[in-house]
Amino acid sequence: MGLFDFFFGNKTKKIQDFKDRDAVILDVRSKSEYESGAIPGSKHIPLQQVKGKISEIKKWNKPVITCCASGVRSGSAAAILKGGGVEAMNGGGWASLYKKLNN
Repeated sequence: MGLFDFFFGNKTKKIQDFKDRDAVILDVRSKSEYESGAIPGSKHIPLQQVKGKISEIKKWNKPVITCCASGVRSGSAAAILKGGGVEAMNGGGWASLYKKLNN
């Protein structure tokens, strides 16, 4: 285990674990950002609306991988979801997450 993995965990392994359990990809960018390109099959809820949609997200009954442009907003969304009782992780920027999901 490298020092980076020790402090931050191995995100690729965690993403694979979530993917194996049929995780939902939740993109929290703005509508215009999402429409300009997104992971096929992802769901879109802008960050500002995530807290108000936790009960809806819980009904998915699946782990959630959040993504955005760089990973900042998705980190906030993952924290909000975890605080609301949803198993969630920050997948970071959507383009890099897409590559990790398809490896």
